[in-house]
Amino acid sequence: MKSGVLFLVICCFITSANAQGNNERIGFPSSFIGNWKGKLEWTQTGSKEPRRETMQLLIQASKDSAGQYSWNLIYGAGGADDRPYILKPIDTANGHWVIDEVNGIVLDQYWIANKLCGVFTVQNTTIVNSYWIDNGKLYVEFISYASKPLSTTGKGDNAIPFVDSYHIKSYQRAVLEKIQ
Repeated sequence: MKSGVLFLVICCFITSANAQGNNERIGFPSSFIGNWKGKLEWTQTGSKEPRRETMQLLIQASKDSAGQYSWNLIYGAGGADDRPYILKPIDTANGHWVIDEVNGIVLDQYWIANKLCGVFTVQNTTIVNSYWIDNGKLYVEFISYASKPLSTTGKGDNAIPFVDSYHIKSYQRAVLEKIQ
């Protein structure tokens, strides 16, 4: 009898976890739709104070292409740096999306752990980005580091592998609120 109850509890837990996972996938990108605005703080290694900029992220369902969304990043007062991109689904069952910069550059992104995350390298800098919603606010985070390792340590054998360490160049974080 106890094993039957335990089995039922485990089944309920698995069903609940699967439903939660499906809801998370259903929540993206629909929960991100809207016009978001806030402050970006950009701190470069060695700086005592972050640089602060106004940041907006405007996300709307495309009227032309099903499943696609405008992904418009705007930096600075008065929209000084306006970047109209497109968010496109690739394999939504596995959380794979891309941000198309509409200039030949396409950045792979993945919906994982309730965040849209990506990694890309431009020239000699690698950037890790994350977007997520928490308590009704949209958080944006970029960490940039030199693509070439600062140092390599370890022995390179099975017991102790080689490990590369990198110079962090900057950290950016924005907290955006939905605007009308």
